[in-house]
Amino acid sequence: MSNEILSAEDIIKAFQFRHATKEFDKTKKLSKEQIDFILQTANLSPSSFGFEPWHFIVVQDEQLRESLKPVAWGAPVKLDTASHFILGLSMKAPMTKWDSEYVMHMMKEVKQMPPDVIEMYSKFYRGFQESDFDLDTDKKLFDWASKQTYIALANMMTAAALRGIDSCPIEGFHQEKTETLLKEKFGVDTDKYGLSYMVAFGYRKEDPAHPKTRRNIEEIVTWK
Repeated sequence: MSNEILSAEDIIKAFQFRHATKEFDKTKKLSKEQIDFILQTANLSPSSFGFEPWHFIVVQDEQLRESLKPVAWGAPVKLDTASHFILGLSMKAPMTKWDSEYVMHMMKEVKQMPPDVIEMYSKFYRGFQESDFDLDTDKKLFDWASKQTYIALANMMTAAALRGIDSCPIEGFHQEKTETLLKEKFGVDTDKYGLSYMVAFGYRKEDPAHPKTRRNIEEIVTWK
């Protein structure tokens, strides 16, 4: 029996459809069911060790959107026109270090591991951080967490495209100034979380001016 859920053709169509939408049709809005579906794909995304080092803020308040414009040079048009605008936060060292309260919470309450498995998993996770990946600074730990948060971003955008919904990922922001704003206006504990990206969702105002271009697959894949 086949486990196929969607055809390969439909999935490739969605990837062809998806593009970084520069301006959205502000008259068209996503329903609650649609944005909940997109967020659920983030929630179901894989992460290293399954520790989910992310948090997502859906910014619908107009004043808060306005406050982001001075610190996010890549976002003003999207902030004005997108149906939904999301901030992708990643956890910092106090949350992701092997002996943190959060990691222990994930193992005990979320994954419901028995004590002996927690002890084994903790040793393995510590070795991964201290030896395998050399995650010995706060910056390295945050960058590692961001890698996981980007998986959720890709899944949200792909899932949206499969439903005919447009998106645009945004890294055009001043990180330090944005985190100051997040602390002052959004109530984010910036000792625990940092901003990895922004992403907008909605419906394109017009089709792309140029077709999607990519290198030939032979240039990016090597078979051995």
